Amino acid sequence: MHPAISVTVLALLAAGPAICAPKSDPLAEQLIAMEKQSWVAWQGHDGKFFDQFLSADHVEVGAGGPGDKAGVVAGVAGGACTVASYAIDHFKVTRFSADSALLTYRAQQDTRCGGAAVPGPVWATSVFIRRHGRWQNAVYVHTLIPQPAHGG
Repeated sequence: MHPAISVTVLALLAAGPAICAPKSDPLAEQLIAMEKQSWVAWQGHDGKFFDQFLSADHVEVGAGGPGDKAGVVAGVAGGACTVASYAIDHFKVTRFSADSALLTYRAQQDTRCGGAAVPGPVWATSVFIRRHGRWQNAVYVHTLIPQPAHGG
């Protein structure tokens, strides 16, 4: 290989990660961090966190239908559920406007509520709104990911 070509190739290879690296998205990082904090709070029965994290008009849709902020805060703080462990990943943020964004991700948890296992894994959906300069969770929904049947 010609020395000038090898130097150029080496320079491009060295610069490659910087050239190809995805741009940092401060909003995505902020919303993902907030969502991760909510899982820590969920595991720790921290209703005070959810009182700040959720918007006043928050809607949470679960197996029992839609619920509101008061129900979520009371449910978390009440301790009826025990979160032994959880894993969250595959985050994606979609911005709708300067003051609204959607966060989707995969969640798996080893949680029991009233003795019953919480089904999983799920695709989780959180809608965030910014009011008075502060981001809050306005909607949370999760959708069960079907697992392959294990035949005999």
